[in-house]
Amino acid sequence: MSKYLISFPSEAMAVTAAELPQVVADSHAVVREAKRAGVWVFGGGIDESVDPVRVDASGAVRPGSYDRSHPLTGGFTVIEAPSREIALEWAARFAAACRCQQEVRRFGDDAES
Repeated sequence: MSKYLISFPSEAMAVTAAELPQVVADSHAVVREAKRAGVWVFGGGIDESVDPVRVDASGAVRPGSYDRSHPLTGGFTVIEAPSREIALEWAARFAAACRCQQEVRRFGDDAES
């Protein structure tokens, strides 16, 4: 079994305020399905009201994030699935619920994590 990150940036989910309650209900339904299926590991959205910081080995905290062309925002789900094909099926369910495409990445296998 491998773990997969299913994610999308905030700007990808272009829904109206009126549509949002249904999107939330639909995405929660997929989360419940994933839990029942035993593939759910973790999920949630980045709290964009809290600014990111970087912490070095000494514990010093510096404001900001690594430079990147797109900031880290949006929703994230980690599942554990027996194959990439199964992970892509779950991504399609989240895409339907969230009304936007989902990016899928496989975590490297590490026996210590």
